[in-house]
Amino acid sequence: MASKPGISADTMRLAAGIFAHQEEQRIAACLRSLPLDRADIVFHVLVNGSTDATASRAREAAAGRANVIVHDLAFGGKSRTWNHFVHDLLAGHEDAVICMDGDARIAEGSIDALLSALARHPQVNAAAGMPMNGRLASHYRRMLREEGGLFGDLYALSGSFVQRIRDRGLHLPQDLIGDDGLVAAWAYTDLQSDAAWSLDRVVACEDAGFFCDPVRLTSPASWRMQYRRLINYSVRFYQNRIVSDIMSRIGPDGLPPRLADLYPLWLEQFRPRPGRAWWFDRQALKRMRA
Repeated sequence: MASKPGISADTMRLAAGIFAHQEEQRIAACLRSLPLDRADIVFHVLVNGSTDATASRAREAAAGRANVIVHDLAFGGKSRTWNHFVHDLLAGHEDAVICMDGDARIAEGSIDALLSALARHPQVNAAAGMPMNGRLASHYRRMLREEGGLFGDLYALSGSFVQRIRDRGLHLPQDLIGDDGLVAAWAYTDLQSDAAWSLDRVVACEDAGFFCDPVRLTSPASWRMQYRRLINYSVRFYQNRIVSDIMSRIGPDGLPPRLADLYPLWLEQFRPRPGRAWWFDRQALKRMRA
């Protein structure tokens, strides 16, 4: 594994945040896919707003390892939890920070691949893990290579980038759906406005990847989860229009603590999109008005 100048592999200080909400069925498999015995990584399992057995299953999978810390947080929301992880739980001297979801399984060698990608490209703020399964996996991999972006399932941030976020006190809006899109924008713009956007600041890491469980057509619970997910995607679509406006005019310092505080200024402009998204957009706008 390549390392940054002056830092040897055995002295690198690394942290990983595993974001888990109601993942009692998947968290053990997620943790089994990770190199938990590595002494140079502190694994933070961020169980947020869960009412099931996610936390206890995570503790069982951790098997008493001192470098695996299970945080059982009362409040949910990935963006809120991301803020807590970055600003309150990190030691502040990490060389790199890995973020991933608790319903994903990480391909062997992915963490080293992400770290090597950051080390090989000193101008890079983030490295993206690639989807390894699913009907659209090849499409998404090509999109990451050609157009950029991050998937919240697996990405890595350089330690210096995270430290600048901490130093400036930058927080994701706590009700933002989709941390990955805004974190990617921060990385591409180097924490400036969209006018500073450069694709050279994020690298797609071909040797790092994640696996996710597909929607099971025979499972009513899977269908219900997918239905809620599609409504969330619609909320995210409208939130992104607000975020993009702020990022283009002001940059990350102009983001509010809660996007909902700005909804009254925007909702009259929003309409459901025609086609397959129409119903889910309608439900999303109904939720946002409430």
